[in-house]
Amino acid sequence: MKRKLLISLSAVLLMFNLSAKAQYILHEADEQYRLYNYIKAIDLYEQAYKKKNTLHAAERLAEGYNLTKNYVQAQSWYATVAGMPTSTPKHVLGYAQTLISNSKYTEAKQQLQRYINLKGDVSQRQKDLWLQSCDSALKWMQNPMAIQIQNAKELNSAKSDWGAVKINSNTIFTSDREDYIKDHTKSEKPFLKFGIGKMPDQHVYGWTGNQYLRLYQKVGNDSVQLFPFNAGTAYHIGVSSFTADGKEMYFTLTRIPQNLDYSKDKLATVNVEIYSSKKAADGNTWETPVALKFNNVNTYSVGDPFISKDGKTLYFVSDKPGGKGGTDIYTTTKNTTGEWATPLNLAAINTENNERSPFLDEAAILFFSSDGYPGMGGLDIFKSTIKEYIINKPVNLGYPINSPQDDFAYNMNSAKTGYFSSNRTGGLGSDDIYNFTLPTIPVVLPEVFKLEGKIFNKKTGQPLAAATATLKTKDGSVLKVQTDDSGYYSFKIDQDISYRVSAKKVKFLYADTNFRTKKSLIKDFYLTPIEINKAIRLENIYYDFNKWNIRTDAGFELDKLVKILIDNPTIWIELGSHTDSRGNDAYNLALSQKRADAAVKYIISKGIVKNRVISRGYGETQLINKCNDGVKCSNEEHQLNRRTEFKIIKEY
Repeated sequence: MKRKLLISLSAVLLMFNLSAKAQYILHEADEQYRLYNYIKAIDLYEQAYKKKNTLHAAERLAEGYNLTKNYVQAQSWYATVAGMPTSTPKHVLGYAQTLISNSKYTEAKQQLQRYINLKGDVSQRQKDLWLQSCDSALKWMQNPMAIQIQNAKELNSAKSDWGAVKINSNTIFTSDREDYIKDHTKSEKPFLKFGIGKMPDQHVYGWTGNQYLRLYQKVGNDSVQLFPFNAGTAYHIGVSSFTADGKEMYFTLTRIPQNLDYSKDKLATVNVEIYSSKKAADGNTWETPVALKFNNVNTYSVGDPFISKDGKTLYFVSDKPGGKGGTDIYTTTKNTTGEWATPLNLAAINTENNERSPFLDEAAILFFSSDGYPGMGGLDIFKSTIKEYIINKPVNLGYPINSPQDDFAYNMNSAKTGYFSSNRTGGLGSDDIYNFTLPTIPVVLPEVFKLEGKIFNKKTGQPLAAATATLKTKDGSVLKVQTDDSGYYSFKIDQDISYRVSAKKVKFLYADTNFRTKKSLIKDFYLTPIEINKAIRLENIYYDFNKWNIRTDAGFELDKLVKILIDNPTIWIELGSHTDSRGNDAYNLALSQKRADAAVKYIISKGIVKNRVISRGYGETQLINKCNDGVKCSNEEHQLNRRTEFKIIKEY
């Protein structure tokens, strides 16, 4: 009796300790989230959710991943939250918006309609904006503009790079890459304890976990270097704009003013400001930056400056009171004394949402980004002609300039070429800089060859509507279309070019193939549906004898599973490893568990949330043929039992 009591008491104490630890982790996560340290918060919320599946932790994970622009993981967590019994309409909206960010417009439209029905009081303008955006995006993807786009790999890094402008042979851009600080290293899990001061870290930006933004330059064929300029701040130095002669620059920065309120339990907001600087007489250095008079660091932000070639007209954005929405575009001109006039709100362009990144070309066409007009998702790039104070209705630049993610910082180097920035999939980092070249004649190019086909359900033979076909070239160009009701897709393709075409749809395994253009092609795909608790074998997962490390050839196969998880962010899987019957039962069970653990570790290293994948070693307990202990079998028959499989264990 005494022994039973001790065991019972030990169990109670263990449960209490686990519960207390879970509460502590959740409390720490909430504090990091409140301080905008989303990278730290995400790690803690994942630990908390693993201990207890709460709506609060799942919701914060969805929001945290969305705020850090990891839209695949955000969709997975929003799907989890939206499927919980205590979810609210706002979770359905979050799910819909992340579906858009992942190019799943048909599914997104269904979830948007679900939200509209649940909420009941959505304005007609908002309904039209959401539903028209989904319809327009599908149409633009099926009819891409004849614009050449390439990733500016010579400028980009694994971090965030954006806002490129060209001055003569010098390209200046903004980046949070890590090479500007050599003596500061981050721990594996940066962590702030309670009670310390709220001054932000001077090396690592808690929102992203990266360094603060700095200006960089690339001169000719030289490597990328820090822009030789002292802005006088340890924090962000943002996007820049230059006069035509390159002797005056306007840029954004954040600094900590002396009069911010650091009182207990109150977070101070550090707003963005615009500064200007002139090149010094030596022609190499820059003078001390000067703040623009309409900055108001304690009340609102001003940013995204664009200065005209003659230095007399400035466009910028601000969330100052009195505007139409989140951030509005403003313009101001210099008077004869060199003072800036009172900024004018471009009310004909601005919306209730956000306008960003103004750029005016020589033909008086204003390019800007907005999420307040029908678009493909996030910020889209628009243009509007300004003549004699008349502003024409903005026009969306369409696909492939725009994508389901944020597209911004459009800037032209010549009449036909320029840069823009985007955090679209397939880039080198978070935000990437892209080159674009406009067609010589602004018409659709004649069709040389066509790739076309249909996408089917392999199990039923029925065509799959709203499946996504993706065409990639070796130079990194990507085009996407969605199939119609008959499962049909098509692309225009050039002669003698190597392509990869893939087909995917939510809840199906993807398929792809490579080809080189010799003539028009017909390529059909048959996609295997993913079913709950049905084991799917991964081919060619081999291990060295008595080893469990992931070999290169096995990595290729596991990468396919990573892609399945990325394409289907609402599924959670079990990865199982099996052995043949040769060897000791206990040994085989332990070895298979180590192999399954190693495979899961590899998958997590590719960015998959660890909660979505569990490992299980089955040893020789699930043989798929007659080759039990003592049964004579060939090596080929034994090989059939040495396998790695995955199965969907739940879906949200």
